[in-house]
Amino acid sequence: MSATSDPTATTEGFRQTRYVAPPTATTVVLVRHGESAAARPEEPFPLRDGHGDPPLHAEGERQAVRVGERLRHERVDAIYVTTLQRTHQTAAPLAAALGITPVEIADLREVHLGEWEGGLLRAKAAAGDPLYLRMHAEQRWDIVPGAETAAQLRERTQRGLRTVVDAHPGGRVVVVVHGGVIGSLLATATGATGFAFNGADNASISELVIDGEQQILRRFNDTSHLG
Repeated sequence: MSATSDPTATTEGFRQTRYVAPPTATTVVLVRHGESAAARPEEPFPLRDGHGDPPLHAEGERQAVRVGERLRHERVDAIYVTTLQRTHQTAAPLAAALGITPVEIADLREVHLGEWEGGLLRAKAAAGDPLYLRMHAEQRWDIVPGAETAAQLRERTQRGLRTVVDAHPGGRVVVVVHGGVIGSLLATATGATGFAFNGADNASISELVIDGEQQILRRFNDTSHLG
């Protein structure tokens, strides 16, 4: 039972109650972008600020529509995206339905993969590259030459999250981000280590409730809208 619940007695006794967020808390609905275009090693994705910037795959576009259908009837005070186009495209159906212009937060862009940017990570994964296997065994992005460390990723994503939260005390916002970012944010919120939350599916929904320094994970990898 939450400390903010109201366990009012009835004739049958004290019933269990639902969680109620504090009135000052910000609910952050984290959406992972839809599936992005297939990677071709001979045609690397274009880079934006050093990050691979593919558009959505046709399936990702369909997933974006499903996200919009899922969230359009819920309270949404603002929509945030990153500098990368796949988040803009994923947010577009919801933004159009609600008449909200998404705001960019550069600090919430995907983990930087160093020499494996532009889609090369996928080829390395498919080939079972030893560095890729080591990256997962040690749960460290910086096994990849030039990639961000977990600490660097955590520092900037927490800064980006705080920017959103400070702008919407008591609000409810949708933030369309990336798998590595969701992994870092939820690991920080729960005290988990490594890649514990790095498995969010494309177009999935996770949720944090943030009140001051307290961060509560309320939902992870909800894909019920995808069918």
